[in-house]
Amino acid sequence: MDTYVTEFSDSMGGFKLDFESNPLLATQKSSDHSTSTSDSFSGNNLSNPAYPVSSSEDSDFSDAALRYIQGILMEEDLEDRSSSVQDCLALQATEKSFYDLLSPMPDNQPSKSSIGTISKAHVPPTGNFDSNQISDPGEQNLQSLHAQFKPQFNFLNGSAESPVSTLLFSDSPTDYQFFGQSIIALDLGKKNHDREFGVDEVDGRSKKQTAIYSDEQDNTEFWDKVLLCDGRNGPCTLSEAVQQKAVIDEQLKVSSAGKGAGKKKGAKKEVVDLRSLLTSCAQAITTNDFRTANELLKQIRQHSSPSGDASQRVAYYLADGLEARLAGIGTQLYTMLVTKKTSDANILKAYYLYISACPFNRMSDYYANRFIGKVSSDTPKLHIIDFGIGFGYQWPCFIQHLSSRPGGPPMLQITGIDLPRPGFRPAERVEKTGKRLANYCRRFKVLFEFIPIAQKFENVQLEDLGIEKDEFVVVNCTYGLKNTLDDTLILDSPRDTVLKLIKKINPKFFVHGVVNGAYNAPFFVTRFREALFHFSAFLDMLDCNIPRDNQDRMWLEEELCGKEVMNIVACEGSDRIERPETCKQWQARNLRAGFEQLPLDQELLGSVRSKVKTYYHKDFTVEEDGQWMLQEWKGRTLFALSCWKPA
Repeated sequence: MDTYVTEFSDSMGGFKLDFESNPLLATQKSSDHSTSTSDSFSGNNLSNPAYPVSSSEDSDFSDAALRYIQGILMEEDLEDRSSSVQDCLALQATEKSFYDLLSPMPDNQPSKSSIGTISKAHVPPTGNFDSNQISDPGEQNLQSLHAQFKPQFNFLNGSAESPVSTLLFSDSPTDYQFFGQSIIALDLGKKNHDREFGVDEVDGRSKKQTAIYSDEQDNTEFWDKVLLCDGRNGPCTLSEAVQQKAVIDEQLKVSSAGKGAGKKKGAKKEVVDLRSLLTSCAQAITTNDFRTANELLKQIRQHSSPSGDASQRVAYYLADGLEARLAGIGTQLYTMLVTKKTSDANILKAYYLYISACPFNRMSDYYANRFIGKVSSDTPKLHIIDFGIGFGYQWPCFIQHLSSRPGGPPMLQITGIDLPRPGFRPAERVEKTGKRLANYCRRFKVLFEFIPIAQKFENVQLEDLGIEKDEFVVVNCTYGLKNTLDDTLILDSPRDTVLKLIKKINPKFFVHGVVNGAYNAPFFVTRFREALFHFSAFLDMLDCNIPRDNQDRMWLEEELCGKEVMNIVACEGSDRIERPETCKQWQARNLRAGFEQLPLDQELLGSVRSKVKTYYHKDFTVEEDGQWMLQEWKGRTLFALSCWKPA
């Protein structure tokens, strides 16, 4: 849910969503453009009626990420850009269509009769894939599954090779400059070697050109209005939903205390054990008892709703997955979910609300940033390699913190690794992230270099990372590795390949954040039961922090839960990409890969606990176990983070 988190991170878990960064989080004086950080990172921006706010709060725990997202949302072309998830599948659909044309099926060979088979998918020249262009002979049979499927923002594996280029920032008049060549590997009948960025929009011919970005391309007037704190800005807009929920809860407490001991008479509400119904339905599907499964699904549908309480909502999404598995069309429906067009703006709005309601990603970023800054306090050059950088939400506060270092900030280099986008600009999003980070470094006068890499994690090579001698190298990977395949399908699993690469990098330390999930079991009923427990806790967390009728919350739950549940419940084999492991499993895997676990910094851990207690719901807790920082909701560990170094 990073992927969220991914990807929101990529990714919770891809809702890695993620996730803070922009040059616009600084305050400039109108006379000399010098930066000021006292207001930009004060606790006033996190004011909430239910939770007290300290005016002397650390700069890292501010609304910097929220303000940064507001700036991104106002970019002119954001609504027109679809998510990288749908783009990756669109690219795969394009390749499949060409493969089908080049390898026609013999006339005497029977065709597949599975419902929802993609027969002829037309992909427009823009590279956007429309799910309505899928030929679906069984479309009428799918109407009962879902009235409307929406795409998710977890990350999938893409198939285009990426450009590896460098974004260098300095004080020279040329603001940002990309260097290097881009290799586009799309199998369209001929290979294009050493093609640089840029394609002639008229006739498609490649042109060698250097992409130069400047501040004028962004809506700096709006950014200055929203992001530069002048003491008059109030709480961020989208976090008002969390504040509203806190006010409602307080009013309910007061009204409940004012009522007498008498009981209100009324119609008795039917009580249904949805967990038992869901588990029984999963068992019936496993034993091919389709009649019983259908009867149980009817009962579940009668008592589930996407706008009800937490148990009704989780039953609604799990019933979708069970129905798709029962019909044998899980992969087709999951493909429809991730290929249906959505805008980056909607993704960011959902993530904006998510980090306002829960501390998981913000506290992971806070601990990682502070630990990196503390250990690298004396280095003249710091190189951070970020697996799953996404929009770069993590780094604005870190850059501001570097700017206040005694003796001046170090030279900062970030190598951002993200999934490729289709077409001739596979690294477009990660390049935009680098540009925003460079703008932020300009505001805070931090010398900055950025290397964008748009590839699957396991395909990245050591020479792509731009590592130089005598630099302090840190690897950061939070919540992204859950979407790589594991040992159950491939003997030499991609996640082990990534760990081996990190070992070759030989960083000073490696920050590893994981979604603590046990719903990766090969046996369906076990996996289903664990998914039920995990997503019940997650939706209960949202139910306690955001009003039920909030439309952004409903969209967020469809994004975070709808797609993941569909993939976990209805897909098998390599089609099932949601494969989280518990922190104990990752601990054993990291040790096998040759890493040594570092003890948690007790001062930082205490600071994280204090912030969670001050700013968030009382049922959020932070614990320590086996040198992992565990983030829990009502005692259930949902996320974990630890630091490692090569042994």
